[in-house]
Amino acid sequence: MKVGFIGLGNVGGKLAGSLIRNGIDTVVRDLDRDAAQKFIDRGAGWAGSPKQMAEMCDVIITCLPSPAACADVMEGTDGILDGLSPGKIWMEMSTTDEAEVKRLGAKVIAKGAEPVDCPVSGGCHRADTGNISIFAGCERDTFEKILPLTTVLGRRVLHTGPLGSASTLKVMTNYLATANLLTCCEALVTMKAAGMDLATTYEAMKISSGTSFVHETESQLILNGSRDVKFTIDLVLKDIGLFQTIAERNNVPLEISPMIIDIMKDGQNRYGQRANSDDIIRRLEDATGLSVLADGFPDDLVDDEPEEKGYEVVPPGR
Repeated sequence: MKVGFIGLGNVGGKLAGSLIRNGIDTVVRDLDRDAAQKFIDRGAGWAGSPKQMAEMCDVIITCLPSPAACADVMEGTDGILDGLSPGKIWMEMSTTDEAEVKRLGAKVIAKGAEPVDCPVSGGCHRADTGNISIFAGCERDTFEKILPLTTVLGRRVLHTGPLGSASTLKVMTNYLATANLLTCCEALVTMKAAGMDLATTYEAMKISSGTSFVHETESQLILNGSRDVKFTIDLVLKDIGLFQTIAERNNVPLEISPMIIDIMKDGQNRYGQRANSDDIIRRLEDATGLSVLADGFPDDLVDDEPEEKGYEVVPPGR
């Protein structure tokens, strides 16, 4: 199986690295040829256009920063759709809109190929080790075809249902992660104001019912001061905006979601469109005059679990 990978950013580059590390015949492409060179040096091929990649490869993966970027790669001049043919598979690993992935998926199906929305969750550090979680929305027959590949890219693989279901669930998880981030920020700043030792506060949160994946990862970067989770506020706003759109489409009168969007927009206005998402704690630091820092925490996240062969996660009762 020859696999093409377009989009070698913070997450995509690490996923592509897992393919190469595990001996998968891989072809790469990115707008920045320099970003691709290190993968080429490790044995990957290079595609001169998305169309050429689709012609060369059995599976074509896109991992791009926005629905608009993916649409351009799919439908633009010499796009993926121009090179697709029956039997090929397109895997959209970006975080995108359900309606958009269905729209593009219909065009993929018209070419005789098979579409999958296949977003990942778990952070760049787990993408780097192949231990990230993967959702896959597609026909079951298609899922069976890609399962050997997804269990190389990630550890836990969940078939979420038809095309679009994975994207719907992924933006939900990013909404929850953002909510967790904001509550962690409020907890840390409040404990600092109350005179608590922040390293002790971190451990109290970690071993309690108040813990979360976000706390156990991003709180460390906040306390270190690097605050570089390799995810930016503009991407947060894209994802939580998509979640809000799902709620509005389904007439759910959310109360917390609009507040979270307002907070993140305010952070973007203060600290910049591409500010790190963990910089959002600065709103409370600025308001209180407090510095939420502690010794002993890393400036970057490293997955300390060994890379393991992935497996399908099966929901209860299925």
